Amino acid sequence: MRKVNAIIERASDGSYSIYSDADDLTYLITGTGKTAAEAKKCFEDGYEDMRRHYQKIGKHFTEVEMVYKYDMASFLSYYASSFTLAGLSRITGINQGQLSHYVTGRSVPTRKTVQKMENAIHAFADDLKSVQFI
Repeated sequence: MRKVNAIIERASDGSYSIYSDADDLTYLITGTGKTAAEAKKCFEDGYEDMRRHYQKIGKHFTEVEMVYKYDMASFLSYYASSFTLAGLSRITGINQGQLSHYVTGRSVPTRKTVQKMENAIHAFADDLKSVQFI
């Protein structure tokens, strides 16, 4: 199945939006919400609605797998119930105060900082995958 990026971004008014970067599809899906989770639900519901609509009218619907890509504020908002800023600071080595600025949009991380966070979070996830219980 084709993979398509679904970009999640925080708007200047604090709301969140999701859009697909695949401009060659015959349909366009977007989602908005007060939270990143709300926007993601709206986006996924829209995808299912579009799939059903295409089926109903007998038009070919290209099924895709969405690969969610977050801006920093959206990531921190979406995973706020799983990671505290203190915990994320310990995982990534980035100051908790700086992470707070990313959440509020007061500052935007550099590409180098984004890569550092992504690498640290992936390493943490890999470490969790190796956990086994007796």
